Amino acid sequence: MTAVKEFQVTFDCADPERVGRFWCAALGYVPPPTPEGFATWDDYQRSLPPEERGSWFACTDPTGRGPRFYFQRVPEGKIVKNRLHLDVRAGTGLVGEERLAALEAECARLVPLGATRVRLLPADEENESCLVMQDVEGNEFCLD
Repeated sequence: MTAVKEFQVTFDCADPERVGRFWCAALGYVPPPTPEGFATWDDYQRSLPPEERGSWFACTDPTGRGPRFYFQRVPEGKIVKNRLHLDVRAGTGLVGEERLAALEAECARLVPLGATRVRLLPADEENESCLVMQDVEGNEFCLD
């Protein structure tokens, strides 16, 4: 059986660059290099037909360990809760008050970038605490 070596996470969204730049800032990801023959991404966008401008954005983990993120414009808006979400591992290995402090610190960093705090899921007998949040277009993610 062949193992999958790479995968990409794709977001449907209204404003691909806005959502993509949020995730770049949240995760330390970077946009791809400017396409060959163009001095800037703005130059590249201006070369496209108007209906294709701003239709996608991508970013990658500069260390090469994480998946590529791809953001594509879709006509419909988000209506219901995500069936899949990202867990941003901000408190790995921490427990109790130390974990809560790490989650709160990351939340405080992300809110000025456009994230919204939704609710704290407190620790129970099976799981440590996590913070449910939303990105700039309302896509849920957890600080875990």
